Amino acid sequence: MSSPDPQVRAARNRSTSPAGRGPVVAVTGAATGVGALLTERLVASEEIKQVIAIDERRGECDEARWHILDVRDPAIADKLRGADVVVHLALDLDLETDAAARTAYNVRGTQTVLTAAAAAGVHRVVLTTSAMVYGALPDNELPLSEDAELRATAEATGVGDLLEIERLARRAPRAHPGLNVTVLRPAILVGGTDTALTRYFESPRLLVVAGSRPAWQFCHVEDLCSALEYAVLEKVDGELAVGCDGWLEQEEVEELSGIRRMELPSAVALGAAARLHRIGLTPSPAGDLAYTMYPWVVSGSRLHDAGWRPAYTNEEVLAELLEEVSGRHTVAGRRLGRKDATAAGAAGATVALLGAAAVVRRARKARRRI
Repeated sequence: MSSPDPQVRAARNRSTSPAGRGPVVAVTGAATGVGALLTERLVASEEIKQVIAIDERRGECDEARWHILDVRDPAIADKLRGADVVVHLALDLDLETDAAARTAYNVRGTQTVLTAAAAAGVHRVVLTTSAMVYGALPDNELPLSEDAELRATAEATGVGDLLEIERLARRAPRAHPGLNVTVLRPAILVGGTDTALTRYFESPRLLVVAGSRPAWQFCHVEDLCSALEYAVLEKVDGELAVGCDGWLEQEEVEELSGIRRMELPSAVALGAAARLHRIGLTPSPAGDLAYTMYPWVVSGSRLHDAGWRPAYTNEEVLAELLEEVSGRHTVAGRRLGRKDATAAGAAGATVALLGAAAVVRRARKARRRI
């Protein structure tokens, strides 16, 4: 016999269990991505009383109560009244978004949600940033504890926004006594995501910087959603890292993926990445490269202590990522069309882009001599 429709199951759960006394949860960014997955998960949970879904367009989950607005709109405070918990997932980390516009949306949106939640009498806000806030550094411990210092800089895509969100999270309880703020920091997120780190696996060769020691740890979106549910139900709080157990060395990644490496000296790789981004050939700044050079693996001990376990291994998530990106062609963070990729060849595309950066540099030097 087939299982019942999720919406039917959710209705049955609420009518047959005492969880009707559970929390009312508001989710921002509920129409797409992690927000949509979490909304579906929460409406199907017998421990959740009601889900308020907030986004700029209506999503597909009919069981949720929808409000259509921008999270930067102060009117969101009225929509949050009656909610016990807010999970704020309305973030823009798109590689193609203008950096200033992205920051304005992410930071202002988080500020508005925190202030509105306090005004509406919400007692808990759950935020999601990334384990990238710890920074990718050669002297990082393996794994990093959740209490490790946040040593990232704003040089990688979106990391400056995430660091500012972390600062807002730490200030909010002082500015709004009684408001609890929980922050989840996932490892490389996989499952319908598009980031500089997932695009790394769309390349014809895996760029390896000479002398680096990368360590790869992933987080499946379903595991992030289950961790978010733990936070919603107050099984955990504070600052929490989320990811698969352990990590993969670069050699293991190459063996599992079947993609060979292309090794470059550090000065060449970082210099080319900076020039390509500066002249607009690639969306990724040079700072993204550090996260493929040095470890930033996290332990996730607080979630483990609360009884949470990831459903996926690093090997399984990598396999899913490789399946997702199959047929895509990316060089130095720039996605190529099929015709471009075929014409460029496997390593030739990378060489062409590096060469283009060198040509531009020489041209600029020549202009300065005139």
